[in-house]
Amino acid sequence: MKYSNFLFPDSATPADDGRVIDETLQEARLTDQLGFDTIWLAEHHFDGICAYVDPVSFAAALATATSRARIGFAVAQMALHHPVRMAEQVALIDQISKGRLIVGLGRGTAYNIYDYQGFGIDHTEAQARFEEAEAIMRQAWTGEPMDHKGRFFTVKLPALRPAPYTKPHPYVIRAAATEHGMLDIARRGDPFMMNVQSNATTAQRMALYKQALRDLGMDEATVAAKAGACWVWRNVFVAETDAEAERVAVPAFITMHERRVEMRNLVYREQGASILPMPPAGAAPPPHAQVEHALVCGSPATVAEKLAPIAATGVGGLIMQFRLGPMSYEQTAASLTLFRDKVIPALEARQQAAA
Repeated sequence: MKYSNFLFPDSATPADDGRVIDETLQEARLTDQLGFDTIWLAEHHFDGICAYVDPVSFAAALATATSRARIGFAVAQMALHHPVRMAEQVALIDQISKGRLIVGLGRGTAYNIYDYQGFGIDHTEAQARFEEAEAIMRQAWTGEPMDHKGRFFTVKLPALRPAPYTKPHPYVIRAAATEHGMLDIARRGDPFMMNVQSNATTAQRMALYKQALRDLGMDEATVAAKAGACWVWRNVFVAETDAEAERVAVPAFITMHERRVEMRNLVYREQGASILPMPPAGAAPPPHAQVEHALVCGSPATVAEKLAPIAATGVGGLIMQFRLGPMSYEQTAASLTLFRDKVIPALEARQQAAA
């Protein structure tokens, strides 16, 4: 399996922004030094739940601050980007990083209507904008003259410069938050990124994904390789003991999710605007907000045991968010290091024994 760090740093106030951004750069450098496969970046605007806000700009910084780890978007909200500008920026970062960029794409947030409002975008158009934007980017990366007249974009350009480092274009992967979205990606024969789900849902979706590939006529070796290019997200914290891990991680995780709905609730109270219906009082939170399903914490042995069922699904990579909400950089760095030193060897031993 591939192991990665998802940099999704919460900044509680504007006064904290500079410090958290500096610490996030420091965390990226440490992740690179520890030998993790990939550093993932999020995109969220206006509320502080992602301090650096823009994964494209921050990826450019990481391209020079790191030397080994791949740098991925998880994900860029394509409804908010002009595709030609995005294609140029991605090609530049691909050149600077010498092909280390993973262009993770999604339509845009399914929760925070204010992300769209801030850019003057109708959230109901997000998927259609995404589809058109991705097609334009792929065409632009060919380096050929382009004349496009579509629903959202009218584009005429002689050629995109710089040309991408990666040929024929930077590596692109889509995210899927729903089973329907995952199956749509599978029927294209492509890998995907899965958001936080329960282990049972993760196993079910990976089984459906592999069956969809078989239905396309792929042999088992190809199916396994495609599954090995997929990624699953979990929140992870490692300490020397289970008690210490729970003491630090559980309240940090709860605070993180309270912060993530704070602005959404404020906008709904002030405007009555929401992408999804607001849940009734007392409703159970979704899996991504439940400690039981979304948080993997404990001693190295406990964390390895909890992650083993995910490895057993055949998925190729773990997208792991180590810094949770108000957690300090020092706590995060210690967790990252313990994961590299003790959890990865334990997981690899389990996989070898199962092979």
